[in-house]
Amino acid sequence: MSMRPPAIEARGLRKRFGTLTAVDGLSFEVRPGEVFGLVGPDGAGKTTTLRMLAGIMDPDEGAATVAGFDTQTQADGVKRHTAYMSQRFGLYPDLTVAENIAFYADMYGVPKRGRPERVNDLLDFSYMRPFRERLAGDLSGGMKQKLQLVCALIHTPKVLLLDEPTNGVDPVSRRDFWRILYQLLKQDVAILVSTAYLDEAERCGRLALLDRGGLLAQGAPREIKNLMRRGLTAFRSTRARELARILRTHLSGAGVDVFGAQVHVAADDIAGARRDALAAIASSGLDAEDLGEQTPSLEDVFVAVLGADGTSEAPPGQISEISSPTPPLAADGPAVRVEGLTRRFGKFTTVDRVSFETARGEIFGFLGPNGAGKSTTIRMLCGLLAPTEGSGTVAGFDVRTQPEAIKKNIGYMSQRFSLYEDLTVEENMNFYGGIYGLAGRRLAARKDWAFNMTGLRERRQSLARVLSGGWKQRLAMACAVLHEPPVLFLDEPTSGVDPLNRRRFWDLIYDMAGNGVTVFVTTHYMEEAEYCDRLAMIYRGRMIALGTPLELKTGVMRERILDVACDAPQDMIETLAALPGVREAALFGAGIHLVVADPEAAVGGVHRAFAERGSAPAHVREITPSMEDVFVSLIEQEDREEAAVAANAEGRRP
Repeated sequence: MSMRPPAIEARGLRKRFGTLTAVDGLSFEVRPGEVFGLVGPDGAGKTTTLRMLAGIMDPDEGAATVAGFDTQTQADGVKRHTAYMSQRFGLYPDLTVAENIAFYADMYGVPKRGRPERVNDLLDFSYMRPFRERLAGDLSGGMKQKLQLVCALIHTPKVLLLDEPTNGVDPVSRRDFWRILYQLLKQDVAILVSTAYLDEAERCGRLALLDRGGLLAQGAPREIKNLMRRGLTAFRSTRARELARILRTHLSGAGVDVFGAQVHVAADDIAGARRDALAAIASSGLDAEDLGEQTPSLEDVFVAVLGADGTSEAPPGQISEISSPTPPLAADGPAVRVEGLTRRFGKFTTVDRVSFETARGEIFGFLGPNGAGKSTTIRMLCGLLAPTEGSGTVAGFDVRTQPEAIKKNIGYMSQRFSLYEDLTVEENMNFYGGIYGLAGRRLAARKDWAFNMTGLRERRQSLARVLSGGWKQRLAMACAVLHEPPVLFLDEPTSGVDPLNRRRFWDLIYDMAGNGVTVFVTTHYMEEAEYCDRLAMIYRGRMIALGTPLELKTGVMRERILDVACDAPQDMIETLAALPGVREAALFGAGIHLVVADPEAAVGGVHRAFAERGSAPAHVREITPSMEDVFVSLIEQEDREEAAVAANAEGRRP
C-alpha cells in the first residue's frame, strides 16, 4: 500500500527582505496526523516560513504544497483547507465569542445545516461554552487563544499552522490548548507549530531546528538531542546563581548554565568536569546536591548548539564590572509593601486584599493565570491606578498620596515592546533619558553604562524595528533603568523570547538585583519562576501562596508526583488518567506527570497499563513537584474548594 502524500511539503524555500535572507533554502515535510515543530532563536525565520505556507507571501525561490495545493499558483485551495493562527490576536474584540465564531463560519462558507452542532462541539471541546456571550476583548489571554483556535477549526481544515500560539498563556491554559491539538491528530489534521517553549517542542513528533533562516537539524526530539556531543551533569542548590559563578571560574572549557534551582555542566570529559565541580563545591562551602549525569533536554541542546557555534546573539557585558552605586530608597524598610490592597471595578473585585513585602535587592515573582489580577496589581504599585481599599508603599512612597513620586523612582517594562520603532537604539535612550531629566555628561555616562550592560553598543545606530525580540528586550530594559530606579517592574519581560536570549536577559536581572535593585517580575514560564528569590501566586484576585520556590514545591501539594518517561505520551495519557489512585495526568515535556496519593501503589498500575499495550515506560519514578505542577495544583484546589462552598450554599436553600 502506498504512503499518503505529505500534508505540507516545502522544497528549497528562500525569502529575502533587502539584503537580509530570512529563510534560506528550507525543505521539510509534515504528514497528516502529525505535530511538527519549528524551533529556533528570534529572527530564525519561523514566522516567515509559516506565512509562505499560508499563502500570505510568496517565496523568492523554491516551492511548497499545502493540502495538495501549490502555495503560489493555487493559493485559494490552500486557504480553503488551511487554518492559520498568527501571533497577534486576529478576532473582533467588540463581538462576543458566539458572534466571532458565526462570522468565521460565514467567511469559510460553513453550511447552516449542522452548524449549531459543530459550534457546540467546538465550544465543549475547548471548554468555552460558559463564555459564549462574553465579548472577545474581555477574555483572558488563554481564552483568546482558544477562541482563535475554535474559529480556525470551524471549517475542519486539513492543515493547521500555529505561530507561537501559547505565548503569554498560563500553564493551565497551555495544557488545555495541547489537549485540543492532540484530539485534532485523531482527525488526521497536520499541525505545524512554532514555539519558544522547549517543553512544548518535546511533544512534537518531529522538529526542525532553525537559525538565521537555515536548517540546522531535523528529526524526532530524541534525534535532535543527539546533536549534543558533550556529556551533561547537574547540581541542585538554593544558591544556584552563586554556584554557577563558582563553577564557571573553576571549570575551564565547560558550559555552565542555570536551569531554575539546578546548574547544568556540559563538557567533553564529563567525569573529569564532575570531579572538578565537586572539589570546587566542597572548597566553596556551598550546599549543593550532586544529581549525577543527566540525559540532555531540548533546552540543553538549544543552548549548547546555538550558544557554542556563534550563530546566535553574543551575551551582554556583566553589570557587576561596570555597576553604579546602589539606588537609594526614600526610606528604610521594604522596597515594596502592600497591605490589604484591593481594587474593584463596579461590582467586580479584580484584586482582593493582597498583602506582601519585598526586600532591597530581591527578585520577587508574581504568578497567576490569565485574568488573575496581576496587571491590575502592578498598575496600582506603579502609581497608575488608585486602590479601592488597602495601603502600600513603593520605594518609600505611598501608592495613594504620592503616585507621581513613585513614577519617578521606578523602572517599568511592559510585556509589549513600547519603545519607538522608527528611532534608533541611541535615539530611544536619548528620549527616555530626557523624560527622566538626564542630560549632558550625566546622560552620556548612563548611556555608556547601558550599552555595556546590554551589549547594544554595536547596534546603537540601528532602528529599533529591525532588532530581533531578544535585542528589543535588552533595549527596553536599558531605557527602564537609565535613571537608576531602586525598584524595577517587569511584566512578562521574556514572553516569546527564545531560551538562549531568555537566559541572557535573566543574567541582566541577576546583576541588577546584585547591585541592590528590587526586581518585581511577572512570568508564565514556570522554569523562570524558579529563578526568583520568592514567589506570590494570585488567583481570582486573591493571593493563594507565598514563599521561596523550594518552599512552594515541597510544602504546598497534598498529593505526590510520578514522572513517566515514554514514547508518544499523548497515546497513553487517557489510559493512565483512568487508573485507580490517579487524580490527574498531564503532559510534561516528553513524558507524563501523574498526581497520586500513593506512589507505590500507582507504579504497579502504570507498568501493567503499558504491558497491556505491549510496551514499557523508560522509567516511572517519584519526583519533587515542578513549579508547573504546584501552579496547576493550587488553581485546581481553589476551584474544588469554591465548588464545595457553592454546593453547600445550594443545599442550604429552602
